[in-house]
Amino acid sequence: MNLTGVGRRYGRRRPWVLRGISLEVPPGALVRVEGGNGGGKSTLLRLVAGIDAPTEGRVGGRPPRTAYVPERFPVALPLTAISYLTHLGRVHGLGRAEAARRAAHWLERFGAAGHARTPMAELSKGTSQKVAVAQALLAGPELLVLDEAWTGLDATARRELDLAVAERTAAGAAVVFVDHDPARLAGAPDAHYRVEATSLVLVTPPTVMSPTEPGPRVRIRATAAPGTVLPPGLRGRPDPDGVVVLTVDAARSDEALRTLLGARPPWHVRTVEELP
Repeated sequence: MNLTGVGRRYGRRRPWVLRGISLEVPPGALVRVEGGNGGGKSTLLRLVAGIDAPTEGRVGGRPPRTAYVPERFPVALPLTAISYLTHLGRVHGLGRAEAARRAAHWLERFGAAGHARTPMAELSKGTSQKVAVAQALLAGPELLVLDEAWTGLDATARRELDLAVAERTAAGAAVVFVDHDPARLAGAPDAHYRVEATSLVLVTPPTVMSPTEPGPRVRIRATAAPGTVLPPGLRGRPDPDGVVVLTVDAARSDEALRTLLGARPPWHVRTVEELP
């Protein structure tokens, strides 16, 4: 999709929040957006997701399956977590059984299965955020827009969302995200932008860490059919059962995950563990 000359303001007498924005998000791209509080990041993401319409300019090529996780998720809904997700699955065109299966799958992945029958209004902030992320991933979006979606999640759920992002981009979907943690998905984005004074500017890529300066490491355990060869660029030797354990620099972990998940046949990532 692309935004050309897009601007947005709220009310005739108010100043422009964004103006003259140009942004292209190709399929499979991972795009990070940063900027100061109140600078227009959320407005930009709402334009990308189609939640808001631009006051000027044009937005084109938005895929039909677009999903959005807002900074604040409305929890006062008269539904349980599982019924809410199943209902959204039906809205996306899934059959009832498939919608319920996917709802249960994503609640399980984010550690919220125990709250499936809890009314949405009674969920804690963290569990509500897990439901918010689950609803966005439910139907396999072609464009996923995440506005500080990691906020409120526990460490395990944050890692699971990192993995889900890698899965979507490996499947050819585009992901646009904002997060307050500068280390979030470090080394993985294909493009990195900053909102400044109503404009969008490309951020200079950060300096790559020197090999002589060791950083944090991540251990990845993945499986495939016995005899499957690792994709080029990954070092490891699968055992006879098709299990491989890789230890990579944390800065390269997202790249490694995307390579594994995008291989043909794909590797199934079982665990991702940060090493002390």
